[in-house]
Amino acid sequence: MFETVVAFTCHAMIVLITMLRVLLRPHREPASRIAWTVVIVALPGLGVVAYLLFGETNIGRRRAARMRKVRDLLPPAAADVGTEVLTADVPDRYQHLFRVGRSISGFPVVAGNQATLMADSNATIDAMVADIDAAQEHVHLLFYIWLPDRNGCRVVAALQRAAARGVTCRAMVDGLGSRGMVKSVHWQAMRESGVHVAEALPIGNPLWRPFVGRIDLRNHRKIVVIDGRITYCGSQNCADPEFLVKARFAPWVDAVMRFEGPVVQQNQHLFISDWMAYVDEDLRALLAAPEPESSGEVPAQVIGTGPTVRYSAMPETFQSLMHAARRELVISTPYYVPNESMQDALCAAAYRGVDTRIIFPARNDSWIVAAASRSYYAELLDAGVKIYEYVGGLLHTKSLTLDGEVTLIGSANMDRRSFDLNYENNILFYDRRLTGDVRERQEVYLARSTRVTGEDVASWPLRRQLWNNSIAMLGPVL
Repeated sequence: MFETVVAFTCHAMIVLITMLRVLLRPHREPASRIAWTVVIVALPGLGVVAYLLFGETNIGRRRAARMRKVRDLLPPAAADVGTEVLTADVPDRYQHLFRVGRSISGFPVVAGNQATLMADSNATIDAMVADIDAAQEHVHLLFYIWLPDRNGCRVVAALQRAAARGVTCRAMVDGLGSRGMVKSVHWQAMRESGVHVAEALPIGNPLWRPFVGRIDLRNHRKIVVIDGRITYCGSQNCADPEFLVKARFAPWVDAVMRFEGPVVQQNQHLFISDWMAYVDEDLRALLAAPEPESSGEVPAQVIGTGPTVRYSAMPETFQSLMHAARRELVISTPYYVPNESMQDALCAAAYRGVDTRIIFPARNDSWIVAAASRSYYAELLDAGVKIYEYVGGLLHTKSLTLDGEVTLIGSANMDRRSFDLNYENNILFYDRRLTGDVRERQEVYLARSTRVTGEDVASWPLRRQLWNNSIAMLGPVL
């Protein structure tokens, strides 16, 4: 009897301490505190374990210390975030958007860039391979997913050719997303041919990893920098559009832009910070090199976010853009699990008369996210947001266009994983012509989509509505 009382008391103390940690943890939304408290009370043993493994954004003390050291070593992205260095090429009505971006990564908006929207996924790989083949000094690649398929192996071969002629090639992948490539013969072949390779957030022992840092924190960035003159930014991983690991959802439909000009150095900064966090190689000299010469007229800015960057940085970026819309707001995203303020911002755009359209994939590779996303449809439709579901494959493009003049493109989704758990990179730019190109691509998506109406949502069976809303309730703890 005494042992039972002691065991119960110890268990109750553990539950109580965990709940206090939930309530005292900084930078947590009230909905998240409530959700975790309910989970811990309803499932005391399992709930405590779940919270310890997945309840906090913990990258691990060693990794966090290494990243802080690298951050302190690297030159600042700009001299003083508080000073006014905004380019006159950005109208006053949009300058606050770039101030938000600068407050996150420290990168100022820089003029003098030019960019091209790639035609499709295969054309993107064609252009990357051509640029790698023309490289003279260095090639830097970072991908969340790099598959050993046709396109993936084409990039492998291009890197090997570049290394053979004396170009310094560095390739980094996420330890989970690209585990197939890391375990393949191609990874070792690249290393043997002189390509420097590295894993971001390697998992190591999967049984031990969760106890020293969350196993599901990932580097979701897609960065290519060539000779410090060319960079690519968009949603595409290094793979075929058929995406054989999830072929039943194919083709993967992505959008990537190729940039030249001063903004390249900002993507270079992100890559180097990631590389030096895992590799003992000092690349600061590359950041001291002169910025690429201005080759165009596009003001652009890199926005890099992640679990060790400012809390809520990515949703703040999206919300600022939504609130700035006056005529038109068009968004494509495969994953939509917003926080309350983002959902409110999107609804508010429609309420004030902005033509607000959002495009999702009709078939999502994540059944959890698909259900959670659809739980928000009714409120969006009631506000006047027009919802479309793309039926030509898995629409993976992450794009936002604002009033036909401003574009955000990159790797970040509109879900809590991109907000809190993933390292992401995006580029924000102001240019009517380039934004027009992105709008044309969005119109292609719309033409291949089915519009979802309020009547459609109202006709969903009760069990489907219950399922969607129940999954959405887990959003704050996912």
